[in-house]
Amino acid sequence: MENVAVLLADPAAWAALVTLIVMEVVLGLDNLIFISIISNKLPEAYRQKARRIGIGLALVMRLILLTMIAWIVGLTTPVFDLGITGPLDEYGRPAFETSFSWRDLILMVGGLFLVWKATKEIHHSVDTGVSDDLLDKKRVAETAFGAAIVQIVLLDIVFSIDSILTAVGMTDHVEIMYVAVVVAVAVMLLAADPLGNFINKNPTVVMLALGFLLMIGMVLIAEGFGVHVPKGYIYAAMAFSALVEMLNIFNRRAKLRKDAQVQATRGGAE
Repeated sequence: MENVAVLLADPAAWAALVTLIVMEVVLGLDNLIFISIISNKLPEAYRQKARRIGIGLALVMRLILLTMIAWIVGLTTPVFDLGITGPLDEYGRPAFETSFSWRDLILMVGGLFLVWKATKEIHHSVDTGVSDDLLDKKRVAETAFGAAIVQIVLLDIVFSIDSILTAVGMTDHVEIMYVAVVVAVAVMLLAADPLGNFINKNPTVVMLALGFLLMIGMVLIAEGFGVHVPKGYIYAAMAFSALVEMLNIFNRRAKLRKDAQVQATRGGAE
């Protein structure tokens, strides 16, 4: 309690908390988009339940990992090295390297899974034929629900490890990490249904979200090979794409309203 009281009186701790909350919310966006995409493949009666379980598991995993800080930090220790490195940049860092830690391997597996899943869902979005996917709405709902939860859990593990390692790199106070994680997951919980419903009602947004997941998957694979991709560039590109799509949505709705008014005017004249 004394340590908590000291932190409450420390402006630097509050600044670290606010910064970490923002970072955790931004990092949680990837997780949330994936959960929204997967849950929207389920029958409507199961969607909210899948989102709640997925986000709840994300919170549980993050809290458990926070109690294992020493083990998490140890995941960054190289376990094997192929001895291959890329050319050095102006800062003397290799463009890529093949010294792999458990974190690198987890990120690569998660990235490959995201690339596979996003590519498969894009194929299903443009293919009008019959699908044999377990998450197809024509399949038994319980089987689809179980398959959705398994996929959500797999990505929860990857995103949770990345989230906690980010928190460890920003502050030494576990208390601040706990608060930031809980607040970030609470924001995810509040945003889950609105985001999922918005994606479901706008088919073009589904394709955009799948494109985001494809890009995030490639970034995870690159990070596994030691290639540093500034997250600011990634999220700036995502924000710009989302802004353009919002303008397209507003334009389509304005056109629909205008067409409806024209039809009403013609009907009245007749």
